Parts: sequence; structure tokens; C-alpha cells
Amino acid sequence: MKISALILLALAAISPLFNGKDLTGWRAFNKQTPPGEGWKVEDGILIKPAKAPGGNIVTTESFTDYELVWEWKIAEKGNNGLKYLIDEKRGGAPGPEYQMLDDNGHPDAKVGPKRQTAALYDIIPPSAEKVLKAPGEWNESKIIVKGNHVEHWLNGAKVLSYELGSPELKQAIAASKFKTAVGFGEKISGPIMITDHMDEVAYRVIKIRPL
Repeated sequence: MKISALILLALAAISPLFNGKDLTGWRAFNKQTPPGEGWKVEDGILIKPAKAPGGNIVTTESFTDYELVWEWKIAEKGNNGLKYLIDEKRGGAPGPEYQMLDDNGHPDAKVGPKRQTAALYDIIPPSAEKVLKAPGEWNESKIIVKGNHVEHWLNGAKVLSYELGSPELKQAIAASKFKTAVGFGEKISGPIMITDHMDEVAYRVIKIRPL
């Protein structure tokens, strides 16, 4: 079967952010040093055990418009997040977060759907129809950023979308914990961040396709 030149070009444009061997291409957040020792690569899987001193990590490269896909799993009562459109000068509110959580076991989930898996953390809840796998099982997530349009996907289905800089997003941010973060929710180029909430988390695929 022949594959068209356009399909070959699209496949070639997909770049792994995690090479399955080490943390080449990643550094500590707000530093130019390697990720903390708590981050380990074992059998092609990126692991951050509970309470291990890992710290937040970011890609050494910045991105503007892209499709980002990753596979992840957490332990029971676990919490983790992936942030994007990162401005490291904002410190505690560097960018929007795709929430990854044990929705049934972590206390943050009881606050409401805005803090549950696939939410734009504390701002926009995901679809109530989302399919989330149990702790210890692999989930696939995706973020699309194209212009001002952003989408969150979970296990093959789109679960929310929003427009950067829109009145609706600004209103939602104003009702969130990020209401005083200047520039939060605006379109910028920046690295991708994996957070460290001191819970066990694992990744086996992290790849990006510029748009």
C-alpha cells in the first residue's frame, strides 16, 4: 500500500519529547540544570515515585502551535499535571494545566469537576462523558494549540475547548485561583511542563507535532 507524500510529511513532523532512554531535552523548571534525581527512566518509562525529590520539569525547547500527545498513569489517590504556554517568570502560575488525577480517590477531586482529570485546572471542567481509566492503568491525553484555539482530549475523545484571550476565558480565570496572574490565559510561545506533586506518576509516550 502506498502512503501519500502528505501523510509521510505529517508522520515525519511528529517529534518525541521523551526518548525512552533518558531526560535529554528536559531541564528543571526555572533553572538551566538537569531534572531532579527523583525522575527515573526504567524499561522505556519515565517514572517519578511518590515523595522522590524530582521537582517540576520543562522542555528545553519552546513551542507555539502544536498537537501534544502523551500516555500516563498515576497511583491511587495520585495527582499530577501537564502545563503549557509556559512563562517561567510567573513562578507559581506559569501556564494552563491539563489536570491528571485519581478522580475517585484524591481529595482535590471533591472540590468539583474543574479540578478533575482533563480539566483546564480550576478554570474549565471536562465533559461529563469523559472516559478515565483506573489508577495504575494507562491513559492517553492530547492537547491541541492552534492560534488562540485550545482543545483537551482524553482517551480518544475531545473533552473541552476554549479560546485564549476570549471574554469567556477571562471570566473563568477571574473566578479561579489564577485571577491575579498577569498574562495567564494569553497566547505565548513556551516550553511544556510536567509537574511534580510528590505522588507516583509514569509516562511512556510524550510526543509533539508542530502545526
